[in-house]
Amino acid sequence: MSDAQGRPGVSGEPPVWYGPPVDGSPPTTDALDASLAEELSDKQVHLVRETYQLIGEKGVQHLALQDVADAAGVSKALIFYYFKTRENLILVTMRWVLSRTAQRIREAMGRSESAEGKVAAMIDEIFADAEANRRFYVAYLGLVDRALRSDDFSRLSATFRSIVNAFYADVISLGLTQRAFLVHDVDEAAAAVRAIVDGLFLQWIQEDERERAHARYREACKRTVLAYLHASSDGLGLGSAHTLEQGNRT
Repeated sequence: MSDAQGRPGVSGEPPVWYGPPVDGSPPTTDALDASLAEELSDKQVHLVRETYQLIGEKGVQHLALQDVADAAGVSKALIFYYFKTRENLILVTMRWVLSRTAQRIREAMGRSESAEGKVAAMIDEIFADAEANRRFYVAYLGLVDRALRSDDFSRLSATFRSIVNAFYADVISLGLTQRAFLVHDVDEAAAAVRAIVDGLFLQWIQEDERERAHARYREACKRTVLAYLHASSDGLGLGSAHTLEQGNRT
């Protein structure tokens, strides 16, 4: 059963989507993914990889083209040949990183049939490795900073945000169909899940002992997201989830 937005509802019950109407169907995650895709030559990919490594180590603001050239074993002139400007190199690098990240999340979600399983697999992939996560968030925070001052970076940031929110919305919609989750606005819930994940990441990256704290934050993220969605993956039914919620309010 689908609601007016094209999202599944619970069979025999009214749709659970109460968001504002939109014209036409929302873009699919495939279409959003395609907007990040960019054909790069092997040499460009090599330069982009080295750029990403340096951004993760030093931050965007300290990225020097000579450092990229030295790390890649090429002349700085070759970087200008392929990317024209430092800003465009950073933009292409972030698009490449975000595209790969979105693909990994999609593949992780595909390894489970249940909504709760998809949530767990997705968070396992997001919190995949402490050093990789640190490097990504250093780069991503640089993107957010640039998005406040550049239309190109703002569009890239918005596209990635839409992709991730669409992943979350798809899982939440599946959870509603499977009667595992209990939400009244799919898009609002997707945004809330993203806030939980990003918020825990921001706390984790500030830990003095990030490596040791990484698994703890990953498991906390799973518990918090599933609790928010009223998941029954721990054996609790929806009725018990209501009871827990009421207990928390007292």
